[in-house]
Amino acid sequence: MSALSGLKMVIAKRVAVQSPAMHRRTKLCSKLNEQMELAKAQSEGRLYAPTKFKSVTDAASGERRSVQTVKRVKQWWWDANGKINLSVRYGAKVIELAKGKNAIELASAADLLPTLQLIQSAVEAGELDAQIEAVSNKLRSGFGK
Repeated sequence: MSALSGLKMVIAKRVAVQSPAMHRRTKLCSKLNEQMELAKAQSEGRLYAPTKFKSVTDAASGERRSVQTVKRVKQWWWDANGKINLSVRYGAKVIELAKGKNAIELASAADLLPTLQLIQSAVEAGELDAQIEAVSNKLRSGFGK
């Protein structure tokens, strides 16, 4: 203990860098970026396959190691009778964009990228904070006992 006696000990608490609302905005913006990249790739006719690191345990030796795998990104839009419907998701839940409305109808796939950029700017400006918080609370309630 004599080695530690020369150090100054204090009670410290780490201060949160971001508010919870800002953290949720950042999280949703990163998912919107993924959707924009997916839309760009589909319009150019190429495959969008981001990667992530996954921990796996070797069955023979029991050793844990990180392996790079392809991250699955599900698209938020679908074709509905010649029009494109776009919903915005936070986690596994769909955000209600207006009272009782959870999707945006687009005339064609060409409108997809500008609409996603518009939604991202609205999220960054804080226009969807109430909806994001409602969905976040709904998600969080599912993890309780």
